[in-house]
Amino acid sequence: MDDYRLIADQVAAEIADGRLRPGQQLPTQRAFARARGIAGSTAARVYRELARRGVTVGEVGRGTFVRAGRGTDGGLVALAEPAAEPVDLQLNYPTAPGQAELLAGALAPLLRADALDDALRPIGAAGTGPARRAFAGLLSTASWEVGAADLLFAGNGRQAIAGALGALVPPGQRLGVEELTYPVVKAAAERLGIRLVPLAVDEDGLLPDAVAAAHRKAPLRAVYVQPRLQNPLGVSLPRERALALAEELRRLDLPVVEDAIWSFLRPGSAPLAALAPERTVLVDSLSKRLAPGLTTGFAVVPAGLREQVAGALRSGGWTPSGFALEAAVRWIGDGTLAAVEAAKRADAAARQLLAREALAGQRLRADPGSYYLWWELPGSWRAETFVAAAARAGISVTPATAFAVDPRRSPAAVRVGLASPPLPVLARALGTLGRIAAGGAGVEEG
Repeated sequence: MDDYRLIADQVAAEIADGRLRPGQQLPTQRAFARARGIAGSTAARVYRELARRGVTVGEVGRGTFVRAGRGTDGGLVALAEPAAEPVDLQLNYPTAPGQAELLAGALAPLLRADALDDALRPIGAAGTGPARRAFAGLLSTASWEVGAADLLFAGNGRQAIAGALGALVPPGQRLGVEELTYPVVKAAAERLGIRLVPLAVDEDGLLPDAVAAAHRKAPLRAVYVQPRLQNPLGVSLPRERALALAEELRRLDLPVVEDAIWSFLRPGSAPLAALAPERTVLVDSLSKRLAPGLTTGFAVVPAGLREQVAGALRSGGWTPSGFALEAAVRWIGDGTLAAVEAAKRADAAARQLLAREALAGQRLRADPGSYYLWWELPGSWRAETFVAAAARAGISVTPATAFAVDPRRSPAAVRVGLASPPLPVLARALGTLGRIAAGGAGVEEG
């Protein structure tokens, strides 16, 4: 028998005898390989085998979680046998009605031989002149003018984040992040050898005093923050809080990575980059604005940090696709992107309203225009047992542990992504989740 199957058997045995509980997060594949003394490729095969057996569930950027436990006879049974129509409320990729038809029109000119030849040539992090001008226009507002020279590009938003973090924080140094943060940042920090420091938040978002306190304890090298539609909490910094945070970062002389990937759902709000432009690297992506397969990432970088970030993107192999960049230029120029964004804002608002109705009486936190919500679970529910119970009903949600920087301080909460299922499917799934929550933890807690 292949070694990876033997190791998968060992993990399955740990699940069966209760050492690994339903909903518990497994180590990253790298940490698992190190702990077991195996190659990274073997660890990947182990995790794939566990998923194939139906005893774990996972996704890149969020982690791998146990979804099995002991049956009445003491044997291992899946708590999340695949339903006829499983509903994924972890993935969160919005799609506007008719968006494919809108996008197709701008691509037709690119299929000419001469245009295609140009678009398929390799390009660097600086992109092209037309791309820099188009994206500068896309991001500029009445209160914030982006210069074309400020733009850098990556293959996707995750790479843009990794490039910014790698440029600002050397291995072994400290990065301040909201105590509940985007799981991709946790994964990127681990790969880059960066130490994450959880920073306290309240109902308005990141607390400036928490940044100062963490920096006094041991110097931070930078801060990562999501000022608008923070993932997973859905909060946005009020202007007064954003001004106070900008002033604190300036006083401490700290650079900041501003994640603006969901900000298109909240137009008109000034980004942190407009308040502290000399120290803010703003990162964004087309994956949520347009479609997950259109993975161009981009960053607005102040002159003093531009060469560092460009160097990190080059060394990581994270430069953009010329074809995707040229397509984006056309979608920005002909109004397609603006039309898709407007449709998604309307769609997100409708889904939030649906969720508020389906989960009336629950402790929810979300922006009315957001594609996700944060649910503080009732009664004796723990996040892990609720995830397992939801999975038994064929619905996947993300436990708080996926977002917690310090797993010891993970609340009894889940994030529910609203973007992916059709509205009738979403309504049924939310109704089912509400009934599960109202039923109490029951046997799952035991």
